Amino acid sequence: MTVPPNAGVYRVGQPYQIGGIWYYPREQPDYDETGIASWYGPGFYGNLTADGELFTSKDLTAAHKTLPMPVNVRVTNLENGQSLVVRVNDRGPFAAGRIIDLSERAAKLLGFYEKGTAKVRVQYVARADLPTGKPQPFGAGTPEEVQNAVPKVDTGKVETSALPEIPGTREAAQKPVRQLPKPTQTTTIGSPDAGALPTGQVTKMPVPVVTRLYVQVGAFSNYTNAYRLATRLGTEMNISAIQRNGQTLYRVRSGPFATTEDADAALSRLLGLGAADAHIVVDQ
Repeated sequence: MTVPPNAGVYRVGQPYQIGGIWYYPREQPDYDETGIASWYGPGFYGNLTADGELFTSKDLTAAHKTLPMPVNVRVTNLENGQSLVVRVNDRGPFAAGRIIDLSERAAKLLGFYEKGTAKVRVQYVARADLPTGKPQPFGAGTPEEVQNAVPKVDTGKVETSALPEIPGTREAAQKPVRQLPKPTQTTTIGSPDAGALPTGQVTKMPVPVVTRLYVQVGAFSNYTNAYRLATRLGTEMNISAIQRNGQTLYRVRSGPFATTEDADAALSRLLGLGAADAHIVVDQ
């Protein structure tokens, strides 16, 4: 893929607020998340992206809320196993419950153009090249929506402490959590070869036969903190344990949900209850 015209500079960006929600761009070389992808089309064609590139329907590009720009990410459609590397060069999507916005061409190659959305896995690959063919050095920049955002308000020190055991309660046995399979591919994530570039080549990845949608509101190393949040948000919440980097994390979730519409409705309810970190995830 040729680099989009008017390619801008590499940027991370400052914290910004859209629709009452704060977003915190940062370097995320280990980024690996699941969620719902959408695509954005004609209303944006010909506009400049957040890093100064020209957005068109034919480019293999994407918008993400917090990743640096431009970087390459691998997007895998968990509904059909089709996987593609795209270039993140814009901010968004700001619709609740969406993890990434793809160009029209990328949505077609991944097989969800007609449907409009898909369950996906998004993995960081590497920084994207600029017109010189060389990776852009670290730098700083401010996209338009950040320039127009309300300045971040400093907060004071927050004192925290663990709650005592609650008499008459017991912790339910935790079920082993199966993880989505790691991709099996001939190239190494982060390598500069063709498999790590947005060439338009669609790779077939192994995906679970069945995946489910959840709304996750938090993950804690301390079970008491997870229990406290789950209790505050109501009976629809459940707590599951997962091992990550040798540490047990307790995830507070609602679900599973059969459809994206059901997950969207649950997300809206939880955001309304003040669960600012609530987001949709895909799991088995």
